[in-house]
Amino acid sequence: MKLHRRAVRLAGRPHTVVSLRPGTAVRFSANLFHDTWHVLSDRHGARVLGRLLWGLSYQSRPGTLVVIDREFITTTPFDGDPADRIVLVPGWDTPFTARHARALKARLPFPSAPDGTVRWHTHGLDAALDDSRAWFTRNEDRDDPMRGRVENLNGLVVLRLQSPNEMREWAVLSGGLDPHLHGMDYSYLGSGAHYASGEVQVFRDFRRDVSVARRARAEVLAGLDEPVEPEFLRPLVWDRAEALKR
Repeated sequence: MKLHRRAVRLAGRPHTVVSLRPGTAVRFSANLFHDTWHVLSDRHGARVLGRLLWGLSYQSRPGTLVVIDREFITTTPFDGDPADRIVLVPGWDTPFTARHARALKARLPFPSAPDGTVRWHTHGLDAALDDSRAWFTRNEDRDDPMRGRVENLNGLVVLRLQSPNEMREWAVLSGGLDPHLHGMDYSYLGSGAHYASGEVQVFRDFRRDVSVARRARAEVLAGLDEPVEPEFLRPLVWDRAEALKR
């Protein structure tokens, strides 16, 4: 993979922001459901996310971030809700607080050309995905449980991991998802108040579902006489989307 690199100042300190190049054929979405932040995509998106995580686990330096910007973010495949950008943070060497998130969001989307190109190395990931059970057996650190978290800071969905090995675990969990047999596949990520703070969820028909949900939302809104709260709007969109699929 080749990615763009930019040098920016966030919260008074220099940072290196790595991002996908324009035109990359991948789309993600995100939503909060049952107190868990979900990163949503198809199988290709899950594999791209896995490569971003795997490469970052080896190539991170203090102040490094990976940003999945608006060009690669679509509305949710359930109800057409807008989704926030996604940020990958190596928490072991890059502090990222609400202040950093606010400063980063103010800079997005980046208006200028990148400062350079990064060749993203993911050596070893394919072998890990070919036999993930053996990889986890060899690499599981029982003294270092899943401490990473997925949270939303100032309108950014932040995947913050606490060690390179944990980031590689998330890479294998994400990259190994396959929705083709059952139509959907998922993996929990990180610790949370109940079970997990994050989840990667992939759908076989992700792009179709996004399109249907967007159309359903537009038709429902066109038929309303007055604005309604999201908790009342979403069930209407779900019902209309199911009708369109039938």
